[in-house]
Amino acid sequence: MQIKESFRRYLEEAIGCERALIAFSAFDEPAKVSVRYNPFKKGGAAEGGDVPWNRHGRLLAERPKFTLDPHFHGGAYYVQDSSSMFVGHVFRNLLEKFRSSSEGVVRVLDLCAAPGGKTTDLAASLREAFGDRFVLVSNEVMKQRAGILADNVALWGDPNVVVTSDDPRAFASLSGFFDVVVADVPCSGEGMFRKDEEAQRQWSEDNVSLCQARQKRIIADMWPCLKPGGMLVYSTCTFNRFENDDNVQWVADELGADVLVPVEEDLPGVIRTAHGYSLVPGHVEGEGQYCAALVKTVDDFNGSYGSSRSGKERPGKKPAAVIPSSLKTLFTVPVELRQKSDTVIAVPSVIATDVSLIEKSLHVLSAGCAVGVLKGQTLVPDADLALSVAYDMNSFPVSDVDLHTALAFLHKDAIVLPDSERGYVVIRYESVPLGFVKNLGNRCNNLHPQGRRIRMDI
Repeated sequence: MQIKESFRRYLEEAIGCERALIAFSAFDEPAKVSVRYNPFKKGGAAEGGDVPWNRHGRLLAERPKFTLDPHFHGGAYYVQDSSSMFVGHVFRNLLEKFRSSSEGVVRVLDLCAAPGGKTTDLAASLREAFGDRFVLVSNEVMKQRAGILADNVALWGDPNVVVTSDDPRAFASLSGFFDVVVADVPCSGEGMFRKDEEAQRQWSEDNVSLCQARQKRIIADMWPCLKPGGMLVYSTCTFNRFENDDNVQWVADELGADVLVPVEEDLPGVIRTAHGYSLVPGHVEGEGQYCAALVKTVDDFNGSYGSSRSGKERPGKKPAAVIPSSLKTLFTVPVELRQKSDTVIAVPSVIATDVSLIEKSLHVLSAGCAVGVLKGQTLVPDADLALSVAYDMNSFPVSDVDLHTALAFLHKDAIVLPDSERGYVVIRYESVPLGFVKNLGNRCNNLHPQGRRIRMDI
């Protein structure tokens, strides 16, 4: 890698000359591969080293063909850089501060969430800490990326995640709503140089300044939605102080917050900065990441949550009375049933009021779990139903299939299940549900979504 002199100066200033020399050598090495397992699904564990800051993370010796692993398609794990997982570690440390005193639902915003690595990590951490008593709003302003985010959230299968697509300024209407905001803000991408040659070519001092200003705007725009005493996890995938420590200090000085002093931890390779942590290739196995945390000190709560974007009922919304209440038995938790266009949606009862409030203020792409489409009184189950961690596996017959059949299903090929019951059947591979077929005896109608099918030759 050809190191620009200006970038060399920025990195040496951020972490010191000796550490920078190690990093420069590492930029020419291949990137490491790591995964993080879903603790609420029964995926098989991969061989590899542990990620020090995530007990569900594994460092793999080589990159397998994830596309040909049904566990991947069933949301049993997420492919995520190990350094990126550090944001979840800082987040979990914050949860410990109010776990015992928290009442009601814990509300968290993942502000810049696509493609979903941090969202799925936050969701797992929240479920482990609070059970069903949380709502996680996962937002991405770019429409195409928001669609990818919604798909990855569906595969992960947590019904307490709400996916939105809004500019950060839209969240200001939800004054004082969130307990924690995680903002992995767009940056100059220095931490991705080893993976992305385009990031190297586009880097410049002017771009750093542009990113620094954009990051300030993003945090300032959303700031009213964080409750007084609430916590901000601020992160980037870059190294320079302008986008990192300097911006954290700006938030503290200009918006009203106290920086939470980095905890002394025995975490190999993690570099403590003035206000946070820096993870740098050559010192850690993963790519570049910066993370810091603050607690909001200014009291700017206006006394009400949210304001409706429109006084009219949303198009396509049908009265809940037409939905059979028996569909609630498909879930292991109490749910409220709603209809979005032709699809029945189940929202966990504990967050139903919050979801309704969020829908009035934001553009919601998905919330809860898609149950399916009603044909008269018959439900055609949605693929997301089988993937949900709240789905009751006793609701439909299950066919445990081998690898060949699982891949054929995911490829949307014709499969035959001569030993299974007729009707709608869950396809399951090594304890991981993958979706539904309608078994007709001599053949099956494959209900795997076209947009999720394996396109490569299996």
